Amino acid sequence: MNRVTPTNIAVSTGTGLEEWLSAIDRRTAKVGIIGLGYVGLPLTLLFSEERFCVTGFDIDAAKVSALNSGNSYIHRIEPDHIQAAQRSGFHAATDFAEVAGMDAVLICVPTPLNEDHTPDMSYVVSTIESIAPYLRAGQLVVLESTTYPGTTEEIIVESINRHGSGKGLQVLRNLPSGEASADLGGVMVAFSPEREDPGNIITPRRDIPKVIGGVDVRATTAASALYGSVFRRTVPMSTPAAAEMTKLLENIYRCVNIALVNELKQLCGPMGIDIWEVIEAAATKPFGFQAFYPGPGVGGHCIPVDPFYLNWKAQQFGIQAKFIELAGEVNEAMPGYVVQCTSRALERNGIALKEAKVLVLGVAYKRDVDDLRESPSLIVIEKLRQAGAQVEYNDPFFAEVGRGRHYDLHMRSTPVENLGRFDCVLILTDHSLYNYGEIVSQAKLVVDSRNATRSIDSAKIVRC
Repeated sequence: MNRVTPTNIAVSTGTGLEEWLSAIDRRTAKVGIIGLGYVGLPLTLLFSEERFCVTGFDIDAAKVSALNSGNSYIHRIEPDHIQAAQRSGFHAATDFAEVAGMDAVLICVPTPLNEDHTPDMSYVVSTIESIAPYLRAGQLVVLESTTYPGTTEEIIVESINRHGSGKGLQVLRNLPSGEASADLGGVMVAFSPEREDPGNIITPRRDIPKVIGGVDVRATTAASALYGSVFRRTVPMSTPAAAEMTKLLENIYRCVNIALVNELKQLCGPMGIDIWEVIEAAATKPFGFQAFYPGPGVGGHCIPVDPFYLNWKAQQFGIQAKFIELAGEVNEAMPGYVVQCTSRALERNGIALKEAKVLVLGVAYKRDVDDLRESPSLIVIEKLRQAGAQVEYNDPFFAEVGRGRHYDLHMRSTPVENLGRFDCVLILTDHSLYNYGEIVSQAKLVVDSRNATRSIDSAKIVRC
């Protein structure tokens, strides 16, 4: 990995910054990662693999205990990976006072939506407020959580400056001349969005370029060196806001295109056209088209959330992002469409939805991941229940589903057997562990929202 220095502003040589960069090269810099979930824990392992001593912070004492015992709570991360990190010095903690001993502090906490679709920044605010009293000069603080442009300056920088005012500690900023001194008499702050793709076993994490925008060129330089030690490429940007907008663009691009095919899916059905066939044919064009696929909605932390984050920010500038807002609304309406489709399929079999027994396959938001965040399956289950249906579910990654921010189900996973006792099997998440041929052969009716049964020809199947 190569050290990367931004070229738009010169950094003068000197002991402060040079010593910091040298500590990265020698792997003596201590890295703290706050939030040990689907983003923070994999990032912890990357740094540990490169021989950094990492301290992981989380407010969940159960997670901290599991990690310190050498265990993992994320499906794709084996206990062996945690134990290997421990041999490189990794340990987990709930006490933020340990932040004082870190050279770099990376914040990887959730940024969900409130009920009214406005940004919920409570996790970011509580994190920076908790660690700000322990920060010291020469440290690098990086926000990785997906958010709206301006968050790093408005929340992270403001909090550090406010807490540091009494002891003369401020966030470093570029000198008016366009040069940045190598002196590290303050805190360096940057934004570098996570680009995790849960379930992706093809692209190594270190091959995903790391976008970085520092408040000060020293922060960009330091963050580029830090991330450049574990990622093959870094992409320095002019400001944190530009980096924040980059992450939103990436996910809103996907959201808009998924909304497009979800809407076309609803149009193609009444026209007797197979949307999946249409997409596959369009994908043969070697330019100007990228395939996106419909489903029961969108899930995960980013795609369902980011359009509303940017729309909220746009309103502060008197702009209504109509196109982006519409895409979010189309995707949010898909669970209702799937319920309607299921109801129509049952009616063709002479069964009313309110009297039906339905088995849902898959509650994770995405194939082969143990992640429930913003999963449309949970919304579909609640809507089926509200309509009077008796609902059970199966998911190999979730033995039970209780209560979360947007659901209150309290259900246990049902074995995929005796399928004849159900009026309908509804495929919501196309896990690769399912034997779809066997499922179709046993079921009375299969409603497939993911095209998981595309290779099976059966009158029992309704694709919606």
